[in-house]
Amino acid sequence: MAPVLNSPVFRPWVRLAGLFVWLLAPAVWAEPDSLDAWLTARAREHAAWTEDSARSSGGAPGLWREWTSKEPMLPGFVPPSSLAPLIRAVEAGVVNISVTGEVGRGGTRSASGSGFLLTPEGLVVTNNHVVARGSEVASEIVVRLSDGREFQAEVVGRDASTDVALLRLLGREVRGLPAVYLGDSDQLEVGDWVVAIGNPFGLDHSVSHGMISAKERVIGVGPFDDFIQTDALINPGNSGGPLFNMRGEVVGVNTAIISEGQGIGFAVPSNMVKDLLPNLSKNGQLQRGWLGVVVDEQAQAGTRAAVVTHVYPHSPAEQAGLLPGDLLVGVNGKPVDSFPQLLRKVAMLVPETQVTLSLVREGTAREVRVKLTARPVQEGLSASGNLGEFGLVLRDITPVVGATLGLEPYAGVLVSGVVPRSPAAREGLRAGDVVIEVNRSRVRELRAVKAALEKSTGRTLLLRVQRGDVQQYVALEP
Repeated sequence: MAPVLNSPVFRPWVRLAGLFVWLLAPAVWAEPDSLDAWLTARAREHAAWTEDSARSSGGAPGLWREWTSKEPMLPGFVPPSSLAPLIRAVEAGVVNISVTGEVGRGGTRSASGSGFLLTPEGLVVTNNHVVARGSEVASEIVVRLSDGREFQAEVVGRDASTDVALLRLLGREVRGLPAVYLGDSDQLEVGDWVVAIGNPFGLDHSVSHGMISAKERVIGVGPFDDFIQTDALINPGNSGGPLFNMRGEVVGVNTAIISEGQGIGFAVPSNMVKDLLPNLSKNGQLQRGWLGVVVDEQAQAGTRAAVVTHVYPHSPAEQAGLLPGDLLVGVNGKPVDSFPQLLRKVAMLVPETQVTLSLVREGTAREVRVKLTARPVQEGLSASGNLGEFGLVLRDITPVVGATLGLEPYAGVLVSGVVPRSPAAREGLRAGDVVIEVNRSRVRELRAVKAALEKSTGRTLLLRVQRGDVQQYVALEP
C-alpha cells in the first residue's frame, strides 16, 4: 500500500473507504491491486482538497486568502476583449458639427463639436454650447456624416440649463440615415464599461473607452445637474458626442471636462435627454411644467426624501389633493429620493402633461394623477434658501454670520452661492452680496423672501442688491 496511506491522518479514511468498497463494490474488494489504486487516488484527491481549503480560507496562518478553485472567482464577470465590433456597428451614427456665428461688430467665430443621429430622418442631438453662445445661435451649422456627406442644419430646440440641443438636417437627401439607439441610463452601474466617440481637436471619429466613475454628479453647471462621470477621455471637440454602453446604446451626451484633472469627464444621462426631447421638439425650449408645491428635503433611511411643506392655492397639486407632509417618492412609476430628482422630473415635462405621482401619506402609499400647468408664479425658497431656477442660494444674516462678515444681522438676505452660467451669474451677482428688496418688497430674512415670491404674478425676479456701499437693481429671468 502507498506510504501516504499509512500516515495517521489518512488511516481512518482508509478504513472507511475499505468498508465502503466492501459493502458496495465486492468485485473491486476482491482484487487487492485494484483496491490499492482506488484508495491511493481517493487519498490524493483528499490531500489536494485539504490543501486548497487551507490556502483559500486563510493563507499563511490566516494572513491572506488565495483563490485556488478552478471555478471563476467573480460569477458573471466576463473580461472585455476587443471593442472593434461595437465601434464598427455604431460609429456611422456619430457626426461632426461645424458652426459659424457673428461676434461683436462684424466679426465671426468658428467652432466645432460632435453629435449623433437620433432618427433616420435627420434629427441630431448635440450640446447647446456647440451651436449657441448665450442667446445667440450660430448663423450657419454644417453637419458632416462619417461617409463624408455634409448637410446644413437648423436648431429645433435648445436648453442652456441642461446643455442639450436638438438639430434637424436639411435637404432632399435626408433619409435612411444611420441613427443610433438611446439606452436606459438609470441601469448604469459604477464600473460599467463605456465608449466615447467624437471629434476632439478636429480629429474625426476618435474613440476612447473607460468606465462609469460615478452617477448623479452635481458640478454647478445649472439647476438640473445630474451628470454621469466617466474616465473615458473627453477633450474639446467631443462636446455633444455620444457615450455608448456595451450594447451599443447611447447612455449619455458628452458635455464637460474638468481641465485641472485627468480622466474626469461628464455626460448628460440619456434618460434626461428622453425627458427633454419632447419639450424641445414641441416648444423649441424648455417650458417647465409646474406642480405648485414647496418641497424641502428630509433625511430618511439614507435618502433625502422630498417632503411637501406648502401647496399653492388653485395649483395642480391642490386640485389633485396633495397635502403638506406628503412624501413624494416617484414620478410616472420611476422612484425619486431627493428634491433635485423631483425638480428635474417635473420641470422637464411639458405643461398640460398628465403625471402620476407616487407618495406616502401617514405611512400609507398611494398614487395621484396631476395635470401640470405652465409656471404662473415663482415657487418659494427651499429651507436651505435655494432659488434653483435663478441659480441663487440665499441665507439669513444671523448674528454669528453678521459678526463674521461685518454685516448688520437681519438687515437683508445674504447671497451665499451663485450657480455658474445661471441667470444670477449672467447678471453679475456674487457671493457676499446682500438682497434688501424682492419685487419691491423690503426683505430682512428668508421668510420675507418667501412671502414676496408668493405675492409675485410674473416670471421676472427684481432684486435690490447692496454690495459694499453701492445699491443697484437686478432683474432675473429663469
